[in-house]
Amino acid sequence: MPSRTLPTLPQADVAAHKTAESCYVTIGTKVYDVTEFVDSHPGGGDLILQYGGMDVKEAMEDEISHAHSEAAWDILDECLIGFMATEKVLEAAMRTDDPFAVLPMEPSGKGMSEMEKANTGAIEEVNARETAAVAGSEAENPDKAVYAATGLSCAEEMSNDTDAVSDYKRHHFLDLERPLFMQVWNGGFSKKFYLEQVHRPRHYKGGASAPLFGNFLEPLTKTPWWMIPTLWLPPMLYGTLYVSQSLQPLELAAYWVFGLFFWTLIEYVLHRCLFHLDFYLPDNNVAMAAHFLLHGIHHYLPMDRLRLVMPPTLFVALAYPFWHLAHGVFFYNWNAAVAAYCGGIFGYICYDCTHYFLHHKNLPAWYKELKKYHMQHHFMDYENGFGITSRFWDRVFGTELGPPPIPKVLKTAQ
Repeated sequence: MPSRTLPTLPQADVAAHKTAESCYVTIGTKVYDVTEFVDSHPGGGDLILQYGGMDVKEAMEDEISHAHSEAAWDILDECLIGFMATEKVLEAAMRTDDPFAVLPMEPSGKGMSEMEKANTGAIEEVNARETAAVAGSEAENPDKAVYAATGLSCAEEMSNDTDAVSDYKRHHFLDLERPLFMQVWNGGFSKKFYLEQVHRPRHYKGGASAPLFGNFLEPLTKTPWWMIPTLWLPPMLYGTLYVSQSLQPLELAAYWVFGLFFWTLIEYVLHRCLFHLDFYLPDNNVAMAAHFLLHGIHHYLPMDRLRLVMPPTLFVALAYPFWHLAHGVFFYNWNAAVAAYCGGIFGYICYDCTHYFLHHKNLPAWYKELKKYHMQHHFMDYENGFGITSRFWDRVFGTELGPPPIPKVLKTAQ
């Protein structure tokens, strides 16, 4: 099975699977569901649960507890369910101008080269299963299956996109070749299953756009990033120049900067409370379809170049109430309200362009950590890290992402 048919699982999700009912383990970036072996493991189920949600490469190679045979590794390979973007992988993606080649996991052929050039240690994590030590005569045949863990027969296969047919057969979620919206609407998915699947990124045709509606509405869902400044910079500049005739320069700057700062709060609230309805999403098809339309598709296909910025139709719908909000706050001065509103519009332009660049551009040094932070949100913990242009409000509201946890391997008792 080509590696791109498997999803990328958030690190927080993997770490949470550590019970007898659902137990995952990892080796480098590879994630295995070993639940069915908890009761049948020769060393006892408690030993597996001890490593639930953690990396087991060191434990499986430990000569004290015995290095596992090639047969044991082959059994583990059959349990491969996806990949996990580790801190080193995120660091490598942050340093390349084509993070799409690296993420979602598993990396494409170009992604492997990019990770090697980045020299963060990510390449070793990706190849961790292939370099695992085995016991007995199997160790004498190291070329037995160079790509055994991914099911690949040659290096060229690493550039494969998600196979829509096999992905649908495996997960029974969405067929990437058919309009996605009506599949969610008519899917009858449970909330738990929907959220689990929609936050497992897929890799679709080199970053192209999967069909959302498949009809005349389709063009309205696709927006190239450059359309945002092209459409909204002129009216923002016009409004700013217009009120500059009635406000003193310092007054204009103060109201404008207030609007810009207030946008960062709006950005956070929108991302957390509107786009991410995960915490209080009703368990029905209509609510899930609305969530998918607003933001779910972005987490499902995070490298879709034409669905990374807000379509103009949606922004117009959101801009109207914000116009009235600005005039409600600055009810005493119409010009002040317009100045603050224009500052907010500029903040929105920065937000959408930043979002696109975080996914698809190699950024200056001062932006690289922000890029890594946003990738953590997608590939490690989607329930935190809602800031796009800044993590300020994440700090205020306690949703800031910390450094990615480093998997720890516990030694077995001698």
